[in-house]
Amino acid sequence: MIDLAAGLEAFETAVDGTVGIEEEFALLDPETLDLVPAFVELRDAAQADPVLAASVAGELISSEIEIRSGKGEDLADALARQADCRRRLVALAGTHGLRLGATGNHPLSDYREQALIDTEHYRRVGEGLQYVARRNNTFSVHVHVGVRGGDRAIAVCDRLRPVLPVLLAISANSPFVDQRDSGLHTARTQIFTKSFPRCGIPDAFGSWAAWAEYVELLVRTGSIVEFTQLWWSVRPHHDFGTVEVRICDAQSSAAESDALVTLIHGCVLAALREVDEGRPPADLPTRLIEENMWRAIRYGLDGQLLDLAGGSEYPAGEAIERLSAWAGVSPDLGGLNGAQRQRRRIDAGASPYEVFLETVKETNAMQTPQEVR
Repeated sequence: MIDLAAGLEAFETAVDGTVGIEEEFALLDPETLDLVPAFVELRDAAQADPVLAASVAGELISSEIEIRSGKGEDLADALARQADCRRRLVALAGTHGLRLGATGNHPLSDYREQALIDTEHYRRVGEGLQYVARRNNTFSVHVHVGVRGGDRAIAVCDRLRPVLPVLLAISANSPFVDQRDSGLHTARTQIFTKSFPRCGIPDAFGSWAAWAEYVELLVRTGSIVEFTQLWWSVRPHHDFGTVEVRICDAQSSAAESDALVTLIHGCVLAALREVDEGRPPADLPTRLIEENMWRAIRYGLDGQLLDLAGGSEYPAGEAIERLSAWAGVSPDLGGLNGAQRQRRRIDAGASPYEVFLETVKETNAMQTPQEVR
């Protein structure tokens, strides 16, 4: 049941700038790096830790686990909460003979051998989406930022539409799939965003009323039964009163993930400032934004992106500097993103297994068990 009145109320009582972080991790065999269907085992074990008990969640497949920071009063609070959750999860996984993986997709696994989580919700997703759900061994990072007011939240989502491909290029971290070089920088986006319904770059809605009319149509026609079946790459979250940015690949290191969250948070606040100053978003057709989406998928930061305002190209390697300047933040995203590092290792003669092993080491070096308090 979707209660749009309650959703609007969540935005009317929201506080601008609060932050929530969600990160998805693969559960891996330490030796083979194969996916292990151990979500239920870890979820149950997490109940002994009050922090993890409130943080861990499922995300479709049984070899995946998600951690959530909960509501941070500001960016620093959310980052600290998430760091604590990561430390605890790494330690818990280790005690169960598992390692965590954080790339946009699992590059070695056979999706046909994975299982969905056995709950009513995920059974419904699997039944409704069939192959699309079963194929989805992908992992991402989502950032929630509080925005007060339904119309303001929709306006921020509208303003962020052309920003999404740029964030994708910056975060690209999944060049390999099925033990092969996909030729892409973010195979995750092709597997998930280009396959799931109601996904990718949304239309500009202009107002909460227009958004509510769309959602009501989907409910009335039996297209959805809950608003989270709207898998857009940016969306208003009815439960939290947040704008949720969902475009990015999972990041292999804690430092990269925190820097990316910082950039996304800055982008949402920059969009909100423009909304409050009465500057309407550019009237950009989805087809132009989708051109940049493809360029981000195919070439990541190694290609060219379109300057949609100026009608020209620029090197995608400038994306971090350009977006950081607009957002008013200075995140340290390093010299190369995950996809670039992986590709360079392959070019140097490493096998897909060896490349993935390096990313797994990065992920599990986020924290060591003795750091958990």
